[in-house]
Amino acid sequence: MNARLGFIGIVIEDPTRAPDINGILSRHGQIIAGRMGIPRIHHNEAGISVITLIVQGTTDEIGALTGQLGNISGVQVRSALSNK
Repeated sequence: MNARLGFIGIVIEDPTRAPDINGILSRHGQIIAGRMGIPRIHHNEAGISVITLIVQGTTDEIGALTGQLGNISGVQVRSALSNK
């Protein structure tokens, strides 16, 4: 399979899940080209964190990462990949 370039957006509504998220990101570090995080944006009195990732890998590798993140309660994940 060919490697594809894309991004993953992660919204963390439950800050206690950060260690779980960071563990998953560490295990998939080989496909993460860049990471930017905004900790605890105060929205409607709730602390919400946002992480964006630039990824390069096969659809299977990227799907494994987003699938594991998406299985964490209090975490929302969206991604977009290049067509080439």
